[in-house]
Amino acid sequence: MRSIKNWPADERPREKLLASGAEKLTDAELLALIIRTGDSASQQSAVDLARSLLSRFGSLRQLSAASISELCQQSGIGPAKAAEIQALFQIARRFSDTRLQPGQVYRSSQDAFQHFHERLCDYRKELFFALLLDTKNRLIREVQISEGSLSASIVHPREVFAPVLRESAAAVLFVHNHPSGDPSPSREDIEITSRLKQIGDLMGVRVLDHIIVGNGDYVSLADRGML
Repeated sequence: MRSIKNWPADERPREKLLASGAEKLTDAELLALIIRTGDSASQQSAVDLARSLLSRFGSLRQLSAASISELCQQSGIGPAKAAEIQALFQIARRFSDTRLQPGQVYRSSQDAFQHFHERLCDYRKELFFALLLDTKNRLIREVQISEGSLSASIVHPREVFAPVLRESAAAVLFVHNHPSGDPSPSREDIEITSRLKQIGDLMGVRVLDHIIVGNGDYVSLADRGML
C-alpha cells in the first residue's frame, strides 16, 4: 500500500481541499478525510477504503443509514471509525433540520414534512409520532408513539391519546415513515387514521392530519381529502 502521504500533493484529499475547496473533492475523498487511515491488512489507503464503503452500500445516503455492525463488516472499519462515520451523517442531518420549535404555529403539511424528513427518510423501521398543538395550532411538543417492524407500525389509540390528554392538547396530527421510501398510504394507514379521527371527535380533540414521510416526498391524508 502506497501511503497517501507519498502521493503527489495535488492528489492528496486534504491538500486538494485546502488548495481548491471541499466542492472539488469526490465523495470518496471527502469520506477519506473522516476515515483518516487505511487498512494495512487489505493494503488499502483511506481513499481506497472510502471507495470500498461506497461500493458496498451504493451511495452516501445509503451509507448514512448503515448501523455500526454493518459498517464494521468492511475490512479496515472498526467501532471507532464506524462511530466517526455515523457522527458525520448525524451532524449533516441536524444541519438540514428545520424542525418546528415549541410555541411555533403549525400551518401546513409541509411544516410537518420538513420537521421530520431528515430523521425519517432513511430509517429502516416505521416510527409513529404525534405532534401536540394548542388551541392556536402552536406546537406543544412531539411524542413518539411506537416503533414498528420494517413493514408495519403497531399503534394503539390509548397510547396515542394518553399524551394528548396529559398535555391538554386541543389538536393533534400524526406522522409516520415508510421505510420503502414510497409514501403512498396503505389500507392500514387509512383505517387507523379513520379510527383515530373518530376517537378524537369523541374526545373533542381536532385531528388535523396524518402525514406519511417517504424518501424526498410525503403524502398528507388531509390534503388528499381523506381525513
